[in-house]
Amino acid sequence: MLRRDDTTTILGIPFFRGTAQKAVGRMMRGGLLVVPAAPALREMERDSCYREALVEADVAIPDSAFMVVLWNLLQHDLLSRVSGLEYLRCLLRSPAVRKPGSCVWVMASEESAERNRKWLSRQGIDLPEDCIYVAPVYCTLGCAVDDPELVALLERLRPSHVVMTIGGGTQEKVGLYLKRQLSYRPAIHCIGAAIAFLSGDQVHIPRWADRLWLGWLFRCLYQPARYIPRYWEARKLWSLMCRYRDRLPGLTSRTVS
Repeated sequence: MLRRDDTTTILGIPFFRGTAQKAVGRMMRGGLLVVPAAPALREMERDSCYREALVEADVAIPDSAFMVVLWNLLQHDLLSRVSGLEYLRCLLRSPAVRKPGSCVWVMASEESAERNRKWLSRQGIDLPEDCIYVAPVYCTLGCAVDDPELVALLERLRPSHVVMTIGGGTQEKVGLYLKRQLSYRPAIHCIGAAIAFLSGDQVHIPRWADRLWLGWLFRCLYQPARYIPRYWEARKLWSLMCRYRDRLPGLTSRTVS
């Protein structure tokens, strides 16, 4: 676990204070890393399994620009955003991840897997076929996930790293499930769409846009019907943070578990 002075607690979640490179270094010891987005964070009052995954993560990085801005305004703090995209770039430079067979990638679909595999190959990272796992459609109604096939694969291969590239709000539950089920302690990186911004599976986000916290704008321009409503819903995080600040939100009567 991180030391108390390495974190800032927001909504009951100890968020990492430091650089993306330092977060990667911490994850070399294994554990679960999450990168919660603002639209998903607002579900903490209703989705007990999702909030459990965030609270029990070993490292949570503050990638959400909206959350960071709100926190700094409310608390007069100077918390810095840690980019999930930059985290992935740092991770992919690590020899421990580049070594063939050291990492299993959990992909959202066959099409995404093929694009991501080709992009990784161009970066000098060749993935053996059995190190790519296409995830099933997990239940997203708040219940805990179950994937014995993935557990069996990881127990057989025993990779040091598992990279989750499926949707936020679901991948964190899968990550916690693996952390609890596996007989050893790999590093489980829940990076979501980060690789898609590099491989072309989603809109490309330049480094300058990521540094200026504009990744959300590129996604909205790319698929407005999908992302504008999603980010508009994220405004509700303001109310949640005003009410709870560093405390874990209470669960509403609509909670599913």
